[in-house]
Amino acid sequence: MGNLGFGELLLIGIALLLLFGPSKLPELGKALGKGLHEFKKASRELTDSVKDDTAESTKDEKNEKKS
Repeated sequence: MGNLGFGELLLIGIALLLLFGPSKLPELGKALGKGLHEFKKASRELTDSVKDDTAESTKDEKNEKKS
């Protein structure tokens, strides 16, 4: 999959406008933005959780070696 250029984005925008109409597009954009925000938040939390678990595991292994 390549990058979308201006022409492709314009075509998608026109298709969305024809399918949903001008009154529904702001609602769709808002819902898409909220969904993207929630996805980013969840992925950030998962990444932080994995980093914390990895740090704890490494710390425990170092303490076991010292004993």
